[in-house]
Amino acid sequence: MRKISFWRQIVTQLALFVISLFVLLPIWGMARLAFDGSLRARPIEFRIFPKQFTFSTFLKVLNKPYQSVDFTMLLRNSLMVSFGAAFIAIVLGASLAYAFARFRFPGRQPGIFALLLTAILPPIAFATPLYILLSLLGIRATLLGLTIVYAAFGMPFCIWNMRAAFQAIPKELEEAAFLDGAGNFTTFRYVTLPLAIPSIAVAGLIAFLMSYSEFAIGWLFVEKPGTVTLAMSIYAMVQSQYEGGAQPWSYLGSLALIISIPVVVVFLILQRTLLDRMMFGNLGD
Repeated sequence: MRKISFWRQIVTQLALFVISLFVLLPIWGMARLAFDGSLRARPIEFRIFPKQFTFSTFLKVLNKPYQSVDFTMLLRNSLMVSFGAAFIAIVLGASLAYAFARFRFPGRQPGIFALLLTAILPPIAFATPLYILLSLLGIRATLLGLTIVYAAFGMPFCIWNMRAAFQAIPKELEEAAFLDGAGNFTTFRYVTLPLAIPSIAVAGLIAFLMSYSEFAIGWLFVEKPGTVTLAMSIYAMVQSQYEGGAQPWSYLGSLALIISIPVVVVFLILQRTLLDRMMFGNLGD
């Protein structure tokens, strides 16, 4: 192992310290905002610790954070839409990703190019066609329609990520299954799919995060408070504050911390899978 010089260690540690501050300071600032009961208007000064420490803001936010909608309904909407969008993106995207990775068919290269193009396009580019399509189907203002919208946003990335995972799996394993009499679907289900589970989990996690945190385009497909998500409620709260709303700014910090809990839980559940994905990627390289 090559030994690192003393000054290089110092520079490396300082760089990591600056990066950690860049990541942790916004989180600490939001936490300080959440626990400060003295805030009524927009904060105009920097403080490390709350001026008036309190937990009451969390209790009030857990009651009705957005108009007359309960927090449990907002959380249910967010989880239903996010998990549903991730599930649709994974189920529909896995077959397409496998086809792009293993089969040769007319239009394969233009299809891959179109997939890459849709992956780099901003989500607003899909808003108008999805709005028209879901309006014609009569599901635009429903949670199902919002789930389809977010699944469409996350599917290009999921397909691209899963395609790379399927390509990294040796073809010899599938050929051995073919020699034993297995068909394409059986080989995909029992050989290829289990080996690609870590990458599929990562793709599903990204699709979940995209759906869970998106709020701007979602307003185009929502007409009543019963279909609002947590991310949308935060945006509505910020907009209300800048328009002179009566809610304290500590409510915003409290709600931001609360809605981050499901994301942390999902990361903790999938941390082993994420680690396997990193090791799988290194082995593939």
